[in-house]
Amino acid sequence: MLIIGLTGSIATGKSTVSSLLSSPPHSLPIVDADVLAREVVEPGTRGYRAIVKHFGPMAPDLLLPASDTMPENGPNGKGRPLNRAVLGRLVFGDEPEMQKNRAVLSGIVHPAVRLGMVKMVTACYLQGYWAVVLDVPLLFESRLDKFCGTTMVVAVTEPETQLNRLVDRNQDLSREDAENRIKSQMDVRLKAKRCLYGGDGKGVVLWNDGSKDELKAVLDEEMRKLKAANPAWWSWLMLGCPPLAVALATWRFWQNTRVERQWKELQEKEAST
Repeated sequence: MLIIGLTGSIATGKSTVSSLLSSPPHSLPIVDADVLAREVVEPGTRGYRAIVKHFGPMAPDLLLPASDTMPENGPNGKGRPLNRAVLGRLVFGDEPEMQKNRAVLSGIVHPAVRLGMVKMVTACYLQGYWAVVLDVPLLFESRLDKFCGTTMVVAVTEPETQLNRLVDRNQDLSREDAENRIKSQMDVRLKAKRCLYGGDGKGVVLWNDGSKDELKAVLDEEMRKLKAANPAWWSWLMLGCPPLAVALATWRFWQNTRVERQWKELQEKEAST
């Protein structure tokens, strides 16, 4: 089974591509890291308690306010939901304190999300899918690309396009807040370069500067190529011979680890010149 790592940056169109991949004619299962990330911090979970303990003293309004429709202990008695806008202001930005807060939040959320991903990918493998999509905004940053057979980046060529789309989409964000959210992630053009660094067949970049129809046409063509290189019979062979599937996954992981090391060395060399 092919694992497709889908990523991009905020307001570049990744969610649109994810929706297209989950719909006919592709109809692929989507393992959405954002959905899992929300689930693992629901009131009553271990992640929720850790976030409240660490960030509560920094932000008295970290939880949604109690009201007639929101009881003091939350709708299920396990606590009021997190105020994501307030949490976002603590972690999105390039200032040292925000970077530190973001690292703490990642340390709380990422392990639980990865466990959820493993369970979902395993279920897709057992159901005989030819491919599954890992929809992960921080695919490269979290090094989850090492587990993927191919990576797919949705990008825009101009930073201003990304900023304008984000402000238009989120009317409650100021332009400064939008810029901070974009800065908190790896530049999407660098992600595109990293995606293609692995070589032919290992990375696909979808430039989303035009309409949705144009994006869909490019995606359909790239998926046609991927499916031709990963026929359905191969997936059934992997399902029927688990040792072969494990061997192939190990080989891909080793290859991706080597590429990551070479990329890091290249970035260090460019930074020193």
